[in-house]
Amino acid sequence: MSANIQTQMDCVFETRGITKIYKMGEVEVHALRGIDLKLYRGELVVLLGASGSGKSTLLNILGGLDVPTAGEVRYSDHDLSAYDDKALTEYRCDHVGFIFQFYNLIASLTARENVALVTEIARNPMPPEDALALVDLAERVDHFPAQLSGGEQQRVAVARAIAKRPDVLLCDEPTGALDSQTGITVLEVIARANQELGTTTVVITHNAVIADMADRVIEMSDGRIVREQFNEHKLSADQLKW
Repeated sequence: MSANIQTQMDCVFETRGITKIYKMGEVEVHALRGIDLKLYRGELVVLLGASGSGKSTLLNILGGLDVPTAGEVRYSDHDLSAYDDKALTEYRCDHVGFIFQFYNLIASLTARENVALVTEIARNPMPPEDALALVDLAERVDHFPAQLSGGEQQRVAVARAIAKRPDVLLCDEPTGALDSQTGITVLEVIARANQELGTTTVVITHNAVIADMADRVIEMSDGRIVREQFNEHKLSADQLKW
């Protein structure tokens, strides 16, 4: 996706000068140092950077899990930085799907039941079976997490995130606990959700190889955006060389 095409797209997120400072006793940790960013409908963005660069903090603020110390965060025409806890909870429930490095599945529930935890409270969900079919687990819907491989458990987590048809899919190191081949399978599933559901997708990673599958790559260091790059010829996940 080129910059020219991007200007014709709807802006989903816009941040203006957001900072995040954590206080640890008398020490202040500056996690974000004035982030200006726009994310557009339907694009797949990779946030790239080393541990401690501010990627997860930025993702948590976009997802309504955290709030900035200063600055403005807008989702569509809503000012998230002015929301209270109740409004942020409703925003997360209605608009955002999360995928984390660790799967956070409930061991006593089947794959279907883990996904249903989300679909039962979503406004316009897909059936859990459909979400699991989208991640190629149609034959595993009645299996418990202990009966699934790590990659299959992560795909259940992806199905859970996409089952409510989120406008935004936020992925925090989704392949961090997986071997390379299993990681590629999970990335294929995330890319499919981005394409088939039109979901704005952000993947944060320290693995530079994953950047090749993005429409746009945003590199962070020390709480700042230091580089932005458009991929005119992005790769599919199965073309990535780890």
